Amino acid sequence: MLELSFEEIVDKHYTMLYRFALTLTHNEANACDLTQQTFYKWATKGHQLRDKKKLKAWLFTTLHREFLSTKRFEKRHPHYTVEVVESELPTVTADMVSRIDSGVAVQALERIEEHFRVPLVLFHLEDYSYKEIAEILEIPIGTVMSRLSRARNQLLKILTDSEKECESKIISLAQQAKSQGQ
Repeated sequence: MLELSFEEIVDKHYTMLYRFALTLTHNEANACDLTQQTFYKWATKGHQLRDKKKLKAWLFTTLHREFLSTKRFEKRHPHYTVEVVESELPTVTADMVSRIDSGVAVQALERIEEHFRVPLVLFHLEDYSYKEIAEILEIPIGTVMSRLSRARNQLLKILTDSEKECESKIISLAQQAKSQGQ
C-alpha cells in the first residue's frame, strides 16, 4: 500500500468519520470537533500504526474513544447556564464591592514603606505634579519619580498577594447578606 499524505487521508475518510460522529453526538458542531480531534490524533500518533491497512479501523476506533472520553468529562463536569443556577449564586451589591475595594486599597497603601507611600498619595490622590511633590518633600524630581515607581511596584505586589483574600471577603459578605435576607 502506498503511503498516503495527511491531506489524502483526510480527503478519503473525512465524510465517513463525520457521519459517524454525527450519529454519536446528534450535533453538527460537536461532530466537526470530534472529527477534527480524530485527525489531530492521527497527525500526532498515526506514525505508530504498524499495519497501514488498518487505518480506517484506527480512525473510527479513535473517534469513538474520543466521544466516550468527552462524555465521561461532561458527566464529571456538567455545564450549567447562568439562568439555571442563578438562584444559587451569592448576591453581591455594588456597595459591597466599593467597601471592599476601598478597604483593600487603604490596607495596601498602609503596607507600603512610608518614604514610598507619601509621594504615591500626593501624586495619585492629591493630584500634585512631580515638581510640586519634590518641593513639598524637599527632594529631587528624579527621586520622586523613582519612589513613585517603587511604590507602584510594592502596591502591585501587595494587591496581587491579597487578591485571593479579597475574593473570599466578597463571598463571605455575599453569604452574610443572603443569610440575612437582603
